[in-house]
Amino acid sequence: MTGSPLKMSRGLLYFDDGSPAYASRFTHEGEEPVHTHSFVEIAVVVAGTAVHHSLSGRQELRAGDVVLLRPGVWHGYERCAGLDLYNCCVGTDLLRGELAWTREDARLGYLLWTGPHSLQRRGLLTAHLHDPELIAGVGYLEQLDRLRERRIQDHRADVIGWLSLFLGLLSRTVSAGQDEVAPGTALTHPTVMRVVRMVEAELAREWTLGELAGSVGLSPAYLVRLFRTATGLPPMAYLGRLRVETAADLLLRTDEPVTSIAQAVGWPDQSYFARRFKGYYGLSATTYRTRFRTHLP
Repeated sequence: MTGSPLKMSRGLLYFDDGSPAYASRFTHEGEEPVHTHSFVEIAVVVAGTAVHHSLSGRQELRAGDVVLLRPGVWHGYERCAGLDLYNCCVGTDLLRGELAWTREDARLGYLLWTGPHSLQRRGLLTAHLHDPELIAGVGYLEQLDRLRERRIQDHRADVIGWLSLFLGLLSRTVSAGQDEVAPGTALTHPTVMRVVRMVEAELAREWTLGELAGSVGLSPAYLVRLFRTATGLPPMAYLGRLRVETAADLLLRTDEPVTSIAQAVGWPDQSYFARRFKGYYGLSATTYRTRFRTHLP
């Protein structure tokens, strides 16, 4: 896994060598143009300053600041002055494979899955690491960075191990400052996970709240309460976040027409799809594709 496994084409960063995760240190001056990515990206500021630009607005960055972005979320950096940061990138295949269990952990589930979508964050979560946590976190990322010189086939477990240590530290920091997370309790209820897996398996199906509730033998009101407790969102809003993120991935990774993508994610009404997509990403589906379009191998 020597060198960077990341490639960029017209504003989309992606893994091109099957890497499950990646970390590397970068220094930026001036401007870093807006881009998006096909994985979860976690930027940890080690030193310097900058202004982070995203759909959530502009945020001044300093040492210790952390920005986590779900796949498809666009962002860039402005007025970088000696901006020294570590980028940690986590592939979605890893999250849905070996790290799928993180959805059922209170802190990690919030960090990676539900937190970026709750409270209208639209796929972005921020935090701040104080010096002891920053030093420890950078140490984990340095170990992960060193593994780029090793064959991934021989060191996949090591990559996952160092990544898990970093994510664990970050999740404790994030949850300590969030009322939405109750430390020591299960983030997800088994029934909620059952519904989540069900809609993931049939995303194109035109689900209704009544149908979802009936499929698990609950009243709609009780299912809403369970979902709010577990994810911070009611079930139909959670489904909407899943659909729009999937649509963004299909826009960037496939040649399918926008109309076909809308149907594939369960929003066949084109005007409704257009409103939901622009409401989440701040760009129309066509503009988003044009700006960040790439052809992946």
